[in-house]
Amino acid sequence: MNKFSFLLFLSISFFAQTKGVVVDESGKPIPYVNIWVENENIGTTSEENGEFSISASANKNLIFSILGFDKRIIKASEVANVLLKATSFQLDEVVIARRFETRKLEIGQINNSPFEAFDNGPRIDVKFFPYSDSYKKTKFIKKVSILTDSRIDNATVKIHFYKVDSNGFPSDELLTKDFIVTLEKGVVRNGFDLTDLNLKMPKTGIFIGFEKLIIAKNKLEKTIVNSNTGKETFQILYYPFVLYNYVERDFLFTFSVGKWSRQTNEKTIGSSDKIKMYEPAINLVLTN
Repeated sequence: MNKFSFLLFLSISFFAQTKGVVVDESGKPIPYVNIWVENENIGTTSEENGEFSISASANKNLIFSILGFDKRIIKASEVANVLLKATSFQLDEVVIARRFETRKLEIGQINNSPFEAFDNGPRIDVKFFPYSDSYKKTKFIKKVSILTDSRIDNATVKIHFYKVDSNGFPSDELLTKDFIVTLEKGVVRNGFDLTDLNLKMPKTGIFIGFEKLIIAKNKLEKTIVNSNTGKETFQILYYPFVLYNYVERDFLFTFSVGKWSRQTNEKTIGSSDKIKMYEPAINLVLTN
């Protein structure tokens, strides 16, 4: 093999698409599985039929995770058929609480803050809602809303509800299965009723996360022509884009490369503890 052929082989190997299908123990395809290349910012989502394709060389590890199933880390060379086992939950005693819904309180609004639209895929961005004693009379989470910009109809996404661990990081999810929703086309505040989930505002606060699904249904392909050179560029986008507020916060969390990372401000003499950050435009409505 000559030098040119060897370099071409390496190039093809590096950019090769790894393909496979994710199934449960009965052989049924699992849709919308979060798939990451370990320690790299490369991710995708399994389609409704469980199939996926991701840029990864054969020696890389892929991380497969979805609510309701055990997480698996597998070599890319061994993912033609990925089996995920259902998670065994230790169910708490169900307590039926009487609800009145005579009070409503919206939290998370940002006053006089401009919105910016960003493509956040494939990472998960979250917004933290701290607990307040004023929520005692409106302890149930009735509705979640998120502001998005979409150029396609019925874009499909996941919304996550995370507990807060002892270090202030997002930890376990409050639900036992994914909360999957579709969004309207255009710049729209999409609202979703959570009454049937019986969620209460935790006294440690809650993180609400938005996960874009990297699937064919959410994909938009277009050709862009440079007005100066006339050169055409082929572009693939996944919708929706999330709208963000630019605000001051103590920290921010992002889920990428298969794990949570926390960004804080480096303290210097005379500096504020807070940092300016883009925070997803998510609101909650509480009720009694």
